[in-house]
Amino acid sequence: MISTVVWGTGNVGRAAIRAVEAHPALKLAHVLVHDPAKVGRDAGELGLLGRTLGVAATDDIDAVLAAAPRAVVYAASGDIRPDEALADITRAVGAGAVVVTPALYALYDQRGAPPELREPVLDAVAAGGGSLFVSGVDPGWGNDVLPLLISGLGTTLDVIRCQEIFDYSTYDQPDSVRQLIGMGHPMEYEPLMLAPSVPTMVWGGQIRLMARALGVELDDIRETMARRPLETTVVTRTMGKFEAGTQGAVRFEVQGIVGGEPRIVIEHITRIHPSCAPDWPSPPDGAGAHRVIIEGRPRIEVTIEATDEDENRSAGGNATAVGRLVNAIDWLVEAEPGLYDALDVPLRPAAGRLGRKLP
Repeated sequence: MISTVVWGTGNVGRAAIRAVEAHPALKLAHVLVHDPAKVGRDAGELGLLGRTLGVAATDDIDAVLAAAPRAVVYAASGDIRPDEALADITRAVGAGAVVVTPALYALYDQRGAPPELREPVLDAVAAGGGSLFVSGVDPGWGNDVLPLLISGLGTTLDVIRCQEIFDYSTYDQPDSVRQLIGMGHPMEYEPLMLAPSVPTMVWGGQIRLMARALGVELDDIRETMARRPLETTVVTRTMGKFEAGTQGAVRFEVQGIVGGEPRIVIEHITRIHPSCAPDWPSPPDGAGAHRVIIEGRPRIEVTIEATDEDENRSAGGNATAVGRLVNAIDWLVEAEPGLYDALDVPLRPAAGRLGRKLP
């Protein structure tokens, strides 16, 4: 059994506790938390399992890493604390652990990552013999392994388009939705995630990964951006009121240009309420979906919806990101120490888990 630590117990960490507990090759050894109110609480409670696991949460990072865990699921946020996240991750890799995380967007395409991010990880690998694999949903499997797999069903390919279409009122991150993305702010507000070059910073690595797998050279990576205001004030179940005239929907593309044309496209259509921008594409049930469209011959369209935690669509997305990462741990343990990306790490069948319930 591979002794595994879950570091962080928020939206991603809750799902990570469940995924580690369910995996037949992994043993949940420790849970690390930052909130003093969570110290001493049982992992089963924090993971919403409805039962105890006999693993008490701790904030003692030194003691946990001194116990030499073989793997760490780093589930703490990197969106607004990237330097701290990188320091935590390199510390765990340097302690000899296989680390999987969605926290550092720039390392999704590790070959194209800036040296100031890549080199500390490689130094930690060399010093401690650990490994790192960074992935998620979108960016993540929704615009790397899934579209590449589906592309293999085609005869000719004109455009690969990956879409995330979501009602962000279901996303349990109010600060990110309001501040980073700008929902509910006046239209003159400039949200950080929508600033020029930021979408490329987050999703450009996925464009490069797909281009590399498809054997094409990129001329450029470009962005498009559109924003719409709410026409009426709306009240959401989870995030409260959003006033008329404030930002209610965003649509942007990150485009990989090949031969002068956008051939590899990652598109986001994000709303705070279904009434905003009704002419834009919508998910089948109004809540959220990830979609891949292969324009070519034949034309192929695949839509994936995931739910978890009382049918919550955002929680379902988090759970699939965790599944991609946690299910890679045993492969990474057998591989050579190193820095890996989605083209290196196979997406494998869930062998040994069909019909298996959490014990």
